[in-house]
Amino acid sequence: MEFDSRLLRPAGGFGRRARLLAAASWAPNAALALGFFAGLLLAAPPAHRCRPDPALLPPALRNLSGPALLNASVPRGPAGWSRCLLYRYAPGAAGPNRTGPCTRGWVYELPAAGLRSSLVTQWDLVCSDRWKVPLEQTTYLLGWLSGCIALGLACDRCGRRATFVFSLVLAVPLGIGVALALNYMMLLSLRLLLGAALAGTFLSLYVARLELCDPPHRLMVVMVAGFFWVAGELLLPGLAVLCRQWRLLQGAVTLTLALLATCWGCPSLFPESPRWLLATRQLEKGRKGLRALAEGNGVSLEDEFYSQEHLLAELESDGAPLPRYHTLCEVFSTRVIWKNSLILGFTAFIGSGIRHCFTRNLAPYLPQFYFSYFLLAALEATACLFLCVTVNRFGRRPILLLCTILTGIASLLLLALTQYLLNWIILTLSVLGIASSQAVAMLSIFFASEVLPTVVRGAGLGLIMAASFVGKAAGPIMDIQNNRGFFLHHVVFASFAILSVLSIMLLPESKGKGLPESLQDGESQRRPPLFRSSRRRDQLPLLSPRSAGHAPEAQDYARLVTATKKMLRSHRHTPPRDRQLLLEPAPGGDPQEET
Repeated sequence: MEFDSRLLRPAGGFGRRARLLAAASWAPNAALALGFFAGLLLAAPPAHRCRPDPALLPPALRNLSGPALLNASVPRGPAGWSRCLLYRYAPGAAGPNRTGPCTRGWVYELPAAGLRSSLVTQWDLVCSDRWKVPLEQTTYLLGWLSGCIALGLACDRCGRRATFVFSLVLAVPLGIGVALALNYMMLLSLRLLLGAALAGTFLSLYVARLELCDPPHRLMVVMVAGFFWVAGELLLPGLAVLCRQWRLLQGAVTLTLALLATCWGCPSLFPESPRWLLATRQLEKGRKGLRALAEGNGVSLEDEFYSQEHLLAELESDGAPLPRYHTLCEVFSTRVIWKNSLILGFTAFIGSGIRHCFTRNLAPYLPQFYFSYFLLAALEATACLFLCVTVNRFGRRPILLLCTILTGIASLLLLALTQYLLNWIILTLSVLGIASSQAVAMLSIFFASEVLPTVVRGAGLGLIMAASFVGKAAGPIMDIQNNRGFFLHHVVFASFAILSVLSIMLLPESKGKGLPESLQDGESQRRPPLFRSSRRRDQLPLLSPRSAGHAPEAQDYARLVTATKKMLRSHRHTPPRDRQLLLEPAPGGDPQEET
């Protein structure tokens, strides 16, 4: 079924109604970005030191106060007061002879990331409990991963709109629960479920937005949604400064999700995808959705266009009728679809996972939280802008190949030559690596959404996004281990980046093509040649390609074809004896001339 050319284009294509729905799908990205990045601010570690404990001091020093008590209790080094140690005194000794852990808690330098209280200060997640902060971040990303897989299946089974509304409604009480969490374990479980709900919202919104567009507008609509995501990321620190408390910040983020569920739960702002309805043979609902789209685009079509007979004919025009639903297991039995999904999932995993290697190189040069936060957001916007400018011009596969090569080169140079390079070169390579890896991850997901068929697009794209979140989780996992094994981590991802360059060559090109609807459409995709071959002289058409659009010459070509067919038909029905007479040479003549 060629939905774009046979159904979407007659219904107005990317007309007024389609543009309105696409614009309405951008705003939720800002709210989802608030929910995704809020964890960075909620768990931002403030500067801290041990609270002095007079009980550990000798009797002669227990009446000290202020700076004198601090000097007698807390060790001081070149970097300042010790964060996790207090002096210990032997009985009868005038000075300390050893150090030990804090006994009365910590003193925090606030605000941190705009907040006067955070998860760290709430449950003292420092020193021996420092590993609980990256564990919370890993758990949250694990929630996004599981939500992409589970709710991606729901997208293909229950529909894009139903999954979006269900996920959003589920996210609101979970967000409230996070704001009211009583202990760390309760927070951990609620953040896991909240991540899954937000992942379902993001995935269903992404798929529905893509299926609304015709081929020329797909990239720009998706990239503008990426800019709204960056806008939400930039607004979050200002919201934190206004809230000042982590519970209030989580409540404000949940309030935006509640407003989103109230407004975008309306079918007029987020209707079900007509493409998915027709691909799954829900003809009555698909007819209504297509009619609403055409009327909103200002196109009036005959009733025969919306008849079930016409839609059924379009569905069955490319072979046997399709089953109503497809499962993810059927993707594993395919050849081309599975290959494309595996390659793009691999590149999305690399683009997200290798970013931690570059951001760690930036840490000594960006000591302040806000500076590094805004730099990463600016590089994300730069990657979006680069894709907007280049992908429609040069194609998906070449730009993905270019960004992967840049990521691999920057990673290899930093891996091998960091100790020999100047600081500004290290900073430049790290910035280039972050921007290119971000472009790889974004383009891999967009590319996958274009090559996956409509009947399995939700589940397939969910798997690829899940691979991306596995890569994102590499950073917090390394922090849990206190960055032990970072060199091996960097070597593995740099090797994967070079390996993915070879696998990208096997991908098809989806630029300017309609979205595949069935598994047969997905299997029929073929990769273009690596190099453009010059057309040989014996393969030139009878008429010049530039003149094919002129009506008189096209009519002459049609007459030529008709006359040739008539001549061959008459020659086929001529008796063999008459055919031999035609071939006999005339006296003094040439057989070829007589013929």
